[in-house]
Amino acid sequence: MSEKRFDPSNLHKLDNPERRKALPPEQILGLLKLNETDIILDLGAGSGYFTIPAAQLTKGQVYALEVEKRMLEALRERVDAEGLSNVELVEGAIEEIPLQDGLADHVIASLVLHEVEPLSKGLKEIQRMLKPGGNCLCLEWEKKETPQGPPLHHRIHSDEMKQAVEQAGFTVESVTFPTDSHYILIFGK
Repeated sequence: MSEKRFDPSNLHKLDNPERRKALPPEQILGLLKLNETDIILDLGAGSGYFTIPAAQLTKGQVYALEVEKRMLEALRERVDAEGLSNVELVEGAIEEIPLQDGLADHVIASLVLHEVEPLSKGLKEIQRMLKPGGNCLCLEWEKKETPQGPPLHHRIHSDEMKQAVEQAGFTVESVTFPTDSHYILIFGK
């Protein structure tokens, strides 16, 4: 496991009331303007913070990519408990997504791109996964000291991320700052 990857023993930190108040998943997903048949790929799905509400907002398939088996098992339990039939769990890394090209209308990359090595490879995979006209919601930690989150040297500044996605051939549609510690980039193919 890369030293940048999230430790699955901290799974409880991924979904808690404070995080939901600061970063409400349904409200953030609203930035994607989802249609009921859209296909969504959630990268580094973790405990399903975005997977579950995305699956409730669309009748299309939601693919939940996760590299850690323990997180996939926890997500499977949540999906089953919610009675969702449109979620497919996929074990794999963002750097080599084991799915066919042009699969998704939308990609969600929530607090995971700072873990990708190199970032350019992850962005290339997002490019490959998106249908023409598709877009990606990238929620990330701003590069500044905060009480929570990854070490400063793992974080990617919002300006650097914007430059990286543009260099990867994407068009930045919007940049917002939902908290002092986070930014959201919506970028399209």
